[in-house]
Amino acid sequence: MLFVPLGFSANVKPHKAHSRRTPSKAPPCLNKSKRDFLNRFLPIPWETWPSEGRLLLALTAFWSIAGIFILGSASWWVANREMGDGAYYIKRQLIWLTASWGLLYLAISTKLKNWLKLAGPLLLTGWLMLVITHFAGTTINGSTRWLVIGPVQVQPSELIKPFLILQSANLFSQWKRINSDQKFFWISIFISLLLLILFQPNLSTTALIGTLLWLMALGAGIKFRQLIGIAGLGVALGTVSILLKEYQRARVISFLNPWEDPQGTGYQLVQSLLAIGSGGWFGEGYGLSTQKLDYLPFRSTDFIFSVFAEEFGFIGSLMLLLFLILFAFIGLRVALRCRNNQSKLIAIGSSAILVGQSMMNIAVASGSMPTTGLPLPMISYGGSSILSSLLIAGLLLRCSLESSGILEEFTTQKQHN
Repeated sequence: MLFVPLGFSANVKPHKAHSRRTPSKAPPCLNKSKRDFLNRFLPIPWETWPSEGRLLLALTAFWSIAGIFILGSASWWVANREMGDGAYYIKRQLIWLTASWGLLYLAISTKLKNWLKLAGPLLLTGWLMLVITHFAGTTINGSTRWLVIGPVQVQPSELIKPFLILQSANLFSQWKRINSDQKFFWISIFISLLLLILFQPNLSTTALIGTLLWLMALGAGIKFRQLIGIAGLGVALGTVSILLKEYQRARVISFLNPWEDPQGTGYQLVQSLLAIGSGGWFGEGYGLSTQKLDYLPFRSTDFIFSVFAEEFGFIGSLMLLLFLILFAFIGLRVALRCRNNQSKLIAIGSSAILVGQSMMNIAVASGSMPTTGLPLPMISYGGSSILSSLLIAGLLLRCSLESSGILEEFTTQKQHN
């Protein structure tokens, strides 16, 4: 059927290299009347988790908690001046963080096949929210990206990311088996999503999502010649957008030489480079950034890395990059261990968007890319971003759990007991 979301195919047999790993002994918590506090909040006992899953959960926890401290330093002064409360942004971010960890728990407790069944309807809901945003959204700094729903303001282009990953996995993993009508329908939805985000305007998120779809299609084994043509079309679309929109063209010109107009179009990048350069080797120290006081714009969102670099220096920035490389490596290991194409593509997409968006944010702040409005995942201020990021991290963790085979064994043991 044309409008029925693609479902999960369970007919893929495990690869021989991915044999089930049986614990040396039954998890002791299964025979206890009172479970350990940690195990009470996990879908399976911690001691039976695969090593990749344990490390991913630890890295995600560290990433999100460290993000609160970085945000606190970046936002305290401006929050104290504008809101009369230095902890204003921290308190609001903590509320979003708590809700986001609830989503992460939901992600690791729910079977991937159930997520894949919900992906289509949820993505279409996100598409509808983007359409509404285009006509009734809130405009900030010349971009209409936010939608007010009751007491909260959300950014649909951020919220659709996990469902885009899921539905892309649905589509591309079954590309050779589904009919042309389904292919046409979902490709049309993907293209319209990109155009809706581009017209907000939000070229950076459009490029990020377009690259994500391209990588997942490549991981699914779609012919490279077709993908090259699609990549060329995407580059052409971005070029046309830059040529037609004056502010985007000004950003590209200022990126090439920000010092030509340091008080105008090049101001953001110049202040960001001054902040990064002021950090030296070891930084000014936590909370001691001077550029965040009244010089650096968007210090709590798009340019929060500049504050981090000034306070922790080259060594701290290098450690952050190594952290992202480690996260990407573990995500790749999870993808290689997955037993079916759907979960493999989910792992690829989840790792790519978390690490890729982080790298793009750092590239913008350091002058390696034109200035764009793209948050640093789990660090920049914003509820939509952290909700999306932790749900994506939860999907990656679920891929790790299902790839190990432990979940099936644990369920069987639990039923026998």
